[in-house]
Amino acid sequence: MATETTTEKSAGAINKLRIRVRAYEHKILDSSVKQIIDTAMRFDANVVGPIPLPTEIKKYTVNRSTFAHKDAREQFEMRTHKRVIDILNPGPKVVEALTNLSLPSGVNIDVKMM
Repeated sequence: MATETTTEKSAGAINKLRIRVRAYEHKILDSSVKQIIDTAMRFDANVVGPIPLPTEIKKYTVNRSTFAHKDAREQFEMRTHKRVIDILNPGPKVVEALTNLSLPSGVNIDVKMM
């Protein structure tokens, strides 16, 4: 007699939905994260986060003048703020509501189903 010791997952089951949100402005990012969390909580989903990730800073140094005053330089930087939200055991209604969510421009979203 053979007994199965492995547990089989159903084909449509998603254990965790990991949402990574990135934006240049932290105020827009925080409002978008709040909107995502409110949508998930409306359908009684378990939400972990938002977890702030380190801000990515890109610095650029350029000359102020084209051919004279080579010691005079300007520095510019771009800051990318990031947050991670985990939704545990999301139902199909939660996934559908999150796909229909309209967020402001300038907010990038990466969704992984684990």
